[in-house]
Amino acid sequence: MSDKPSYEARGVSASKSEVHAAIANLHKGVFPGAFCKILPDLLLGDRDFCTVMHADGAGTKSVLAYLHYQNTGDPSVFAGIAQDSLVMNLDDLLCVGADGPFLLSNTIGRNAKRVPGEVISALIHGYEAVCAQLADFGVEVYGCGGETADVGDVVRTVIADSTLMTRMRRSDVVDASQAKPGHVLVGLASFGQAKYEPRYNSGIGSNGLTQARHDVFGGDMKVAFPESFAPEISDVAYTGYADLNTRLEGTPLTLLEALLSPTRTYAPVLIPLLRDIRSMSARPISAIFHITGGGQLKPLSFGQGVRYVKDNLFPLPPLFRYLQTTQGLSLEEMARVYNLGHRLEVACEPDFAPEVIERAADLGVEARIVGHIGAYYDGRSSMRLEHAGEVVERSA
Repeated sequence: MSDKPSYEARGVSASKSEVHAAIANLHKGVFPGAFCKILPDLLLGDRDFCTVMHADGAGTKSVLAYLHYQNTGDPSVFAGIAQDSLVMNLDDLLCVGADGPFLLSNTIGRNAKRVPGEVISALIHGYEAVCAQLADFGVEVYGCGGETADVGDVVRTVIADSTLMTRMRRSDVVDASQAKPGHVLVGLASFGQAKYEPRYNSGIGSNGLTQARHDVFGGDMKVAFPESFAPEISDVAYTGYADLNTRLEGTPLTLLEALLSPTRTYAPVLIPLLRDIRSMSARPISAIFHITGGGQLKPLSFGQGVRYVKDNLFPLPPLFRYLQTTQGLSLEEMARVYNLGHRLEVACEPDFAPEVIERAADLGVEARIVGHIGAYYDGRSSMRLEHAGEVVERSA
């Protein structure tokens, strides 16, 4: 373990144990072990359908956009934050097999003393632009308006959250509780440049940005931008060495631009795939995992009596390599916070894996078999994670 400040020391939890405790006794929905909570069809009352809704946001990534804006005066960076907010919901819904159409509502909270109207405009138009871009690839997301609130007593800079909803057939649900021993795990890369992306993507997504921000940038940021961190964590804030213009070796980006890479959606790959497998007599996919909060350990929350073995991860992309080497982080520290280069996993029959990999490649997304699912003796789930000679063993 490194002696660097932990995620928890900076006021963030990768495991969200307090949240899980708070919701432990709530109704789990009609598919209790699914990746998202699924309710009956509350709109039309059709027993063959169900309703799926998800709320999430860009998290502290919006602080990085604020820093970029203060450094350049360019509000367009916030369009990427709108994408982050939307995709964090959209790709969670993909994991239960939802293919749309999706209804979107967004919430923006800002400190009006620091965040002017042009930033709000960039966020709102950013949501519209992402919806239009997705439509070009057959992904239907319709904006239903939202709320913008001036809450300077609560928010130091700006935060962007959203909610996505859809309705789907119960027979189309992919239930992650059914993750199947004998299936392989196909990981879809979070880095590189997909055909539906305008530039290279570092792969960071929207998780782990509190740790990354403070690990990367140096103490001068405390003086220049005291509003960009909570005073309660001053002793562990901005402990890195870079400034806002430091380049990230091996990429066309600065470190700040790399941390701001908009979260890649896998909807253009996954939605046609989901639609095609519905006509198959035996479904080849047993689970889909969005590698977000909890990092590579995320699947541990799903499945019964299964053992996830991930022994063929992607080589660390440049940004993750930078974070690991400059901070001296172990594989366990990296894996519980970051996606390490792939942010979606499809658990499927071994002979179906080439189909998933080929479809991803057709859209410029690298994919590979990163591991497999075995059986675990006591009905719980466990994981073995191997990378570059390090091994992490965890159980649920």
